Amino acid sequence: MDIELKHIAKRSENLSDWYTDVILKGELADYAPVRGCMVYREYGYAIWERVKKMLGQRIIDAGHQDVYYPLFIPRSLLMKEAEHIEGFSPEVAWVTIGGGEKLAEPLAVRPTSEVIIGTMWAKWIGSYRDLPVLQNQWANVVRWEKATRPFLRTLEFLWQEGHTAHRTEDEARKETSLILDVYREFAVEDLALAVLAGQKSESEKFAGAVETYAIEGMMPDGKALQCGTSHFLGQNFAKAFDIRFLDDDNTEKLVWTTSWGVSHRIIGGMIMQHGDDSGLILPPKAAPVQVVVVPILYDETKAQVLEAADKLAKLLRSQSAFGEPLRVHADLDETTTPGFKFSKWELKGVPLRLEIGPKDLEKSQATAVARDNRSKSALAFEPGAGTFDSEGLAGMLSGVQERLRERASQELASRLFETSSFDEFKEIVAGKGFAVAAWDGAEETEAAVKEATSATVRVLKKGVTSGNVACVYSGRPAQYIAYWGQSY
Repeated sequence: MDIELKHIAKRSENLSDWYTDVILKGELADYAPVRGCMVYREYGYAIWERVKKMLGQRIIDAGHQDVYYPLFIPRSLLMKEAEHIEGFSPEVAWVTIGGGEKLAEPLAVRPTSEVIIGTMWAKWIGSYRDLPVLQNQWANVVRWEKATRPFLRTLEFLWQEGHTAHRTEDEARKETSLILDVYREFAVEDLALAVLAGQKSESEKFAGAVETYAIEGMMPDGKALQCGTSHFLGQNFAKAFDIRFLDDDNTEKLVWTTSWGVSHRIIGGMIMQHGDDSGLILPPKAAPVQVVVVPILYDETKAQVLEAADKLAKLLRSQSAFGEPLRVHADLDETTTPGFKFSKWELKGVPLRLEIGPKDLEKSQATAVARDNRSKSALAFEPGAGTFDSEGLAGMLSGVQERLRERASQELASRLFETSSFDEFKEIVAGKGFAVAAWDGAEETEAAVKEATSATVRVLKKGVTSGNVACVYSGRPAQYIAYWGQSY
């Protein structure tokens, strides 16, 4: 007899409740006994491990190396870059007691690592031959957020943060652009997301940066989600931490630096983007389990079918898709029905299900069902000979990946609305999507728009206006066309 299948809200009716249900009942994560923190469960952490592997390889391929810096930062270091500390101060958690004694100097729990990295670089960098420095670390950080939600905004979160130092401004700017492209390609090609990539406004840039660039997704509820950022820091941190090098002309110069990061928030975006009323739909490249084998059991053929299902799973694990070994699970639990198993693995978003029953064995096949559109295909399987149509299965997985990517692309395109009317602007950002509208470039204008609509400039569109376009809010000549939206 089946255990009770966990009910989830309908995505088509209530995205917010559906999102929470998928995370909790799909056993991705749970709420921790600390406000604003979450516990990764095995399945959710396996998704993060996939993110680390895929994005990590892209970062390494771009020439970077992994490092690790301490979690704690002395207050005196954090205070060195004025704009940086001003931007982060409300979110910093402080350690003031250690070993039962009051600390002589409070320690910040890492909100980001620029200051401690800058301190070490000032020690290590002495010559132009030491440059560039191209570092990345996978770490946890703490930011004392008021409103929290699993993956999207938590007090403690997992991320990667890259930090680079360069000999020239041009090199640092090229690095900033390179990483923005790395993030965009990762989001689109690996997670099947659709994103806008561009520069942030002054009010939305990283504290202490000269310029910030980001990839922004649009979620099904009409809210934007910042999925990754790349910052050109200029020489701000080099000046604050006195990071100098002796150039080949025998003059001492300040380095140029960048920093950039993607957090587990991008998993939240992937969850919201890909799903249906039955649960999550994971892109095969990101899925911890790409294929689940489900035997169809009857008393008289149970032993034969279970043996075949186990053999099929073992055979598949020696196969590959997307250049990696297939990740396969055989659900051989005899206490639950096939229908229960179908629903369980649909909730978890497994891209492909392989059903095998007595009729399949008679036909020397397994029945493959794609998670995204539930299309079925009969794939040749000979248990005795140990052969399976692996090409057909790989093709089905590629189909799921591509359909999810295309669906996300079409969804984003349908949520871009050009407007020159502020009344229409307000309707668009209230749940429809991005308002593509002219902006005069003034911070006070953006602040007034935010006050009136809760929307901000998410990224600027490439290029400036011709000079004869009026700002959607102020009516003054516009400097930019911007993508505006409410955000998480």
